[in-house]
Amino acid sequence: MDNVTLGMTGLQVTPIAFGTWQLGGEWGAFDEDQAIGAIRHARELGINFFDTAQAYGFGASERLLARALGDELSTHREEVVIATKGGLRIDEQRGLVRDSSPAWLRHGVEESLKALGVDYIDVYQVHWPDPATPLAETAQALGGLVEEGKIRHAGVSNFDVSQIAEFARTRPVETLQPPYHLFRRDIEADVLPYAREHDIGVLVYGTVAHGLLTGAMNDSTTFAADDWRSHSPLFEGETFERNLRTVDELAQFARERGHSVSQLAIAWTLANPAVDVAIVGSRRASHIADSVGALDLRLSPADMSEIDELMAGAVAVAGPSPEGMP
Repeated sequence: MDNVTLGMTGLQVTPIAFGTWQLGGEWGAFDEDQAIGAIRHARELGINFFDTAQAYGFGASERLLARALGDELSTHREEVVIATKGGLRIDEQRGLVRDSSPAWLRHGVEESLKALGVDYIDVYQVHWPDPATPLAETAQALGGLVEEGKIRHAGVSNFDVSQIAEFARTRPVETLQPPYHLFRRDIEADVLPYAREHDIGVLVYGTVAHGLLTGAMNDSTTFAADDWRSHSPLFEGETFERNLRTVDELAQFARERGHSVSQLAIAWTLANPAVDVAIVGSRRASHIADSVGALDLRLSPADMSEIDELMAGAVAVAGPSPEGMP
């Protein structure tokens, strides 16, 4: 697997990153041994980039990642690139809230370092913009953590262009992590062009539309109450039904080219020249192997046009995140 350069960071990373959101408890129960096996298989396949966050179970996901990577984090630390995020906390009255204050970010970094069992974090990103904290203060705080060597590169997640630009007036935004998949393309209008113009490393999440683009769902699919998808409009009613029909058409398109629909979905995101990395999550080793197969699919301009035609009948997702984060 050939590496790519993650924007201005200069980091050499695989174009597929293993994401661990689904290992934090927000997607229902799972088998930890299977999940650890999936992470280790990702390394066997050559993946060197892993994405997690403090808020994914508030340490649970990070600790599981540390267990899976084991001694490699101490003996071959430079061979593994870890991205994590901070800036969310639990408030007793309001639940999950955004907090990008310098004090909470510093606390978050220390907690993530402890959970991951490492001396530094390669990429640290602000999980969501915090309207209560000036972005200059957030940027200054991350700059100080870079100077101390606790983090090496600082970026943001789920920011729009105006927020990125405001942050960048204090220190460069080195990476950006936005949602991006065939049913959610709003960032194509301005965020991705801005990122490309300013050499921001882009790692996109939700590439298979949180399972919708795997081909494993049908109109009878339901989700456990503790799975966030059980209350997401993307997986309800007419929107879900119409998009499932579109997935069937995309699956046929992919089969004609010898690939799965999930591979097509991943390859499509990577076909955008502003996107460096597609984050894919899995609880099973076989699924991550399928995801890596997306790198063998090269989509021509004609293919991209045909995909656009297939998507014409779909219901797009835009605006506030369907994930229900604050």
